[in-house]
Amino acid sequence: MSRALPSGGGTFQPLRHRSGTLRDRLHGYTKQTLGAGGSLNDAVALPPGESCAGWVAVHAIDFYNDVSTIWAVMAEDPYLDSFRPGEGFPSGVEYRWSEGSGRDATTVSVSAPVYIEKVLQWIADQINDETKFPDDDDEAEALRVFQTPQFAALCGQIFRRLFRVYGIIYSSFFGTLEALQMAPHLNTCFKHFMFFCTEFGLLPEREMEPLEVLVKPIRKQYHLAKGK
Repeated sequence: MSRALPSGGGTFQPLRHRSGTLRDRLHGYTKQTLGAGGSLNDAVALPPGESCAGWVAVHAIDFYNDVSTIWAVMAEDPYLDSFRPGEGFPSGVEYRWSEGSGRDATTVSVSAPVYIEKVLQWIADQINDETKFPDDDDEAEALRVFQTPQFAALCGQIFRRLFRVYGIIYSSFFGTLEALQMAPHLNTCFKHFMFFCTEFGLLPEREMEPLEVLVKPIRKQYHLAKGK
């Protein structure tokens, strides 16, 4: 099957769910809930009778699309070239990129914009690998893959890296998006992302510390709404 791949030059195309597949059906629950005016708590809750692993898999893709669409708005800005390796990250942290695997793995210092580009390309590569993110008519086979420990670990890494991208955007590029009148969209996407991560415990506490000032009130909203 044909799926959109990130192109060069920092422009990313949304990844799609093929019509009639498990992924497409699960994706439809969120669209229906939010389209009908439902709450974010309802939108992130696991639909009755569905697979939790499949639900997380579909949202990994949907949240990738949210982030890549936001980044595409500013990815061609010459301002991004002004960042040197180690610059542009949330205060007190530097996210380094790992190249290779196993004993050959190396960690390199990159600028925040380069880190975002590498994260989005890496996530797209994982999603476009049918052995990791199956999108075919065989629901049993797709669920078999989604329910493996390897897939759980991969999704955990995807969600952590997406959170880091949000951290960079808020720390270094919020003013730019505000000037482009994109801040409300950014805030809505991040709130949805955080509600989902809180619902399923996808982010370690230490990972969220650099954005605590943003994360804390969102998580409070989630728990207050959940208690109603």
